Amino acid sequence: MPVVWVQHSGEDVPIDSEGWQFIPELSHRAAEPVVPKRYADSFEETDLESVLGERHIGRLIVAGAQTDECIRATLHGAIVRGYDATLVSDAHSTEDLTPWGAPPPDKVIDHTNLYWQNHAAPGRQGGTVTTESVDFGGS
Repeated sequence: MPVVWVQHSGEDVPIDSEGWQFIPELSHRAAEPVVPKRYADSFEETDLESVLGERHIGRLIVAGAQTDECIRATLHGAIVRGYDATLVSDAHSTEDLTPWGAPPPDKVIDHTNLYWQNHAAPGRQGGTVTTESVDFGGS
């Protein structure tokens, strides 16, 4: 199954900083492309679409961080560009932004899962699955 990594950088996460690194628990294989990005939507000003096209990928299974920014923006970016986009409901996270008026992280995650579980557009499908239910062969 093709895996494509997306790595965010910006003023708040400079390249080569601790926050920019992939966490040690994740194993990045040399053959798996890394798409650098600077905007929340992983498609904006990146080569993600060409990377997906080269691999004939039309259905994305999305996991990662930050739920309320990058995950949501990338899911919407995928749908509007014609991809099916499945969110792994127990494999995305966010930081605590309650001091700035956001709900607690668990509520942000719950709301995103609720919202995305039935998301669809003409000819495209969203949805959620748990990690144990991920099916890389289905449509």
